[in-house]
Amino acid sequence: MNTAATSPLLEVVAVSKRYGSLTVTDNLSFSLAPGEALGVLGPNGAGKSTLFNLITGDVRPDAGQVRWRGTDITALPPSARCHRGIGRSYQVPHPFTGMTVFENVLVGAMFGGGMREHEADAHAWQVLERTGLAAKANRLAGTLTLLDRKRLELARALGTRPDLLLLDEIAGGLTDDEAMALVDTIRAIRAEGVSIIWIEHVVHALLKVVDRLMVIHYGALLTEGDPAAVMASREVREVYMGIESELEEATA
Repeated sequence: MNTAATSPLLEVVAVSKRYGSLTVTDNLSFSLAPGEALGVLGPNGAGKSTLFNLITGDVRPDAGQVRWRGTDITALPPSARCHRGIGRSYQVPHPFTGMTVFENVLVGAMFGGGMREHEADAHAWQVLERTGLAAKANRLAGTLTLLDRKRLELARALGTRPDLLLLDEIAGGLTDDEAMALVDTIRAIRAEGVSIIWIEHVVHALLKVVDRLMVIHYGALLTEGDPAAVMASREVREVYMGIESELEEATA
């Protein structure tokens, strides 16, 4: 058997994080297979963004491990994790506003992806084409609409050429049509073999992409599994605000 094909890409093993008496991540464990798309749900304050910070190295856990392709990377800084193939977007886009759209992606390719100038230049243009931003390559990032800032946030992450893409509420604040346009882009990225973990409150958008759902509550794993089964769970409905209306829309 080809064990490389079946080994997890990412493993989060019994990870905990506390700030004083507040536990934001509580003995949380899960794994992600190569090419898999995992959705993460949870009410506000459940520890979802902290989970991403633990995976990227922006925050160090108090206990537990983060493993990448079977290797413990818990002590590695964010830059080293990015170079190994972990890229992310942020809930609130924060591009380099005084730089052009192209320059923002180029920075990701050169410093996050470790590419030389010629390779980085070609890759940045390719990313802009994939994310629908090529026509706005020379626009200053600070002049973009919210949708295009979200697209740029995605493009900056893709500029690092990730094997794992972490999406933090990228559909938040968009109209339904705008969110569905992003869904199409994310589907195309996933079809190219990029693994995805997506935190999102726009559940019907999330369900169009992911294979599996994980719900966390007070930093701990509540449930995970097939999206339909998770969404039908009474326990999930009770803890996740707004899930009733989202479920009706997503399954209509």
